[in-house]
Amino acid sequence: MKLREKGLFMLEDMTEDFEEIDKILKKHDYSSNSLIQMLIDFQSKFNWLPKFVLYNISSKLNIPLTNIYSVATFYKFFNLEPRGKYSIVVCAGTACHVRGSENLLQRIVNILDINPGDTTDDFKFTLDTVNCLGCCALGPVMVLNERYYSNPSTKQLEKLFSEVK
Repeated sequence: MKLREKGLFMLEDMTEDFEEIDKILKKHDYSSNSLIQMLIDFQSKFNWLPKFVLYNISSKLNIPLTNIYSVATFYKFFNLEPRGKYSIVVCAGTACHVRGSENLLQRIVNILDINPGDTTDDFKFTLDTVNCLGCCALGPVMVLNERYYSNPSTKQLEKLFSEVK
């Protein structure tokens, strides 16, 4: 497995990424007023906000790095740690909780051997919980890369997780 797929970067990778960084900065006319949208674009590109990206933004836009970190840490959407290629979100809201979301979460924890907020060692999956996914009648519910699943069994989960590449 390439280091990049594990969320690690080699100097060669970063050099190639500087072109991508410049494309995103140019898209926003190198305007510091577009910082949040730029960070969203970088998050979409890299699946997290690597330090070298934040340093580059700071340098090219003349924004103090502390200001960029303040924005990146204020919004829960932004990730400063590598995330898995696939996102798993389990609803822990009241309706799902009453219908067994703790059991669903435990099945996922047992299969992937990670806790909520963690990423698998191969950077394939990241597991999170939220207070509501907005589909209470289907609870307990989980989302795997924007697709909803209502109370999948252990066997169904194993199949789902093995099918993603």
